[in-house]
Amino acid sequence: MKTLFILNDAPYGTERSYNGLRLAGTLAKREGQEIKLFLIGDAAACAKKGQRVPQGYYNTEIMVKGVARHNAEIGICGACMDARGISEAELTEGTKRSTLEQLTEWTAWAEKVIVF
Repeated sequence: MKTLFILNDAPYGTERSYNGLRLAGTLAKREGQEIKLFLIGDAAACAKKGQRVPQGYYNTEIMVKGVARHNAEIGICGACMDARGISEAELTEGTKRSTLEQLTEWTAWAEKVIVF
């Protein structure tokens, strides 16, 4: 199954991106699943490396890396990165700067699109 996850919300403040990452990570572990994850809007910050959170609190950087470890492609909206002052050097491993054109291609590729 080919599934595209699109996350919109900031990494912290709501649990939408957290829950999207949880589902993407769990699904990515299953055999026969192809996962693509696109972070757009405030969700671009989910992939910023060097996040430090209080002990016992979830860390979206670690969650994004977990999804990437299971061969998921992860794109970050480049315009959204620019608007938030996030450079490519600040992205966590397994992610890459991307475009709306890439999101369009991934949407056409996907059998399911899940938006958080």
